[in-house]
Amino acid sequence: MGEYADLPGVRTWYEAEGTGEPLVLLHGGLCTNDTWGAQRPDLAAAYRVLLPERRAHGRTPDVPGPLTYRDMAEDTAAFVETVVGGPAHLVGWSDGGVVALLVAVTRPDLVRRVVVIGANFRPGTECFAEPGMLDAMTPEGPDLAFFRELYEAVSPDGADHWRVVAAKVLDMWRTQPTLTADELARVRAPTLVMAGDDDLMTLEHTTALYRAVPGAQLAVVPGASHLVPLEKPDLVNRLIRDHLTQGEVETMLPVGRAHPRSG
Repeated sequence: MGEYADLPGVRTWYEAEGTGEPLVLLHGGLCTNDTWGAQRPDLAAAYRVLLPERRAHGRTPDVPGPLTYRDMAEDTAAFVETVVGGPAHLVGWSDGGVVALLVAVTRPDLVRRVVVIGANFRPGTECFAEPGMLDAMTPEGPDLAFFRELYEAVSPDGADHWRVVAAKVLDMWRTQPTLTADELARVRAPTLVMAGDDDLMTLEHTTALYRAVPGAQLAVVPGASHLVPLEKPDLVNRLIRDHLTQGEVETMLPVGRAHPRSG
């Protein structure tokens, strides 16, 4: 069961379970909290897990105007401030990872540690392994059928609003995010960058993200796609837990970490 939080930007639906340090799970684009089903029980055994559904997603209504990652990051920062009541770990998948990065850049005071899974910092046209897939996606097309079913089942705006939301999200994917390496260098929270070895984002882009965030760690999961939390849940959960509890990284033969990066 969940409830609504009246945030400045949008009345936001969220769910919570478990006890311990607060951990906020940020779902992917056009998704709902249901997609975290393989992570929730494991993480809630050790953390107070909170799952907000962002504007125009799940049970949270749409708002007038375009969708932007920066607005959703502001919503998330407000959620951490008002509902969590203090700094939290952020674990974001896909669009949720973009939002987590933006919160870490703009509100470092609210972020403990960060895990981003299949995330990007530039628009899909610049970083997707197959940029043409964006042109093939339409609100009523087969590529988005799964997401349409998720939306229609719970949206307070009604099933007919799907076309509006899908068009907004597709436009966002084509034109956003527009983070720079200089902005990512402002991230202070210990960060794990994770992706499948056959992710939507190119490995080159994932590596660029990893290199741009000071002190970040990189995990490329073999035999996995953009849906790696569903495909390899035990491994993903262990990587998340290990990162959230890890102290300073010490290896036997450091090269890049021999001289810590400054930002």
